[in-house]
Amino acid sequence: MDYQGDDIYCDVIVPRLIDINVVKETENILAYHHTKPHWPIHIVVTPKQHIPSLLELDGELQVEILSIVKEIAQQVKNEHGACRVITNLGGYQDSKHLHFHINSGRPLN
Repeated sequence: MDYQGDDIYCDVIVPRLIDINVVKETENILAYHHTKPHWPIHIVVTPKQHIPSLLELDGELQVEILSIVKEIAQQVKNEHGACRVITNLGGYQDSKHLHFHINSGRPLN
């Protein structure tokens, strides 16, 4: 799929217009294996509702998403010995929808 928009999460991922391999899902949060991974282990965690970035996150959703990021990061660290947790802001954000990358291993490219 050649996506040209600026919010793949609202437009494609959350409505499941493509198949994804879900790691964890709640009413508010979706965690899945990246469809085009940059690392051998590459999991994305995103809120289902549109939140532009980490700077706009607060309240119960903040607690829930960070809890899920922490849980998955712990699992990846336990299984692979190390992991990274990354989120981007501003010009570094390819998709203008909050998401965290949990990854492990050397970059694939």
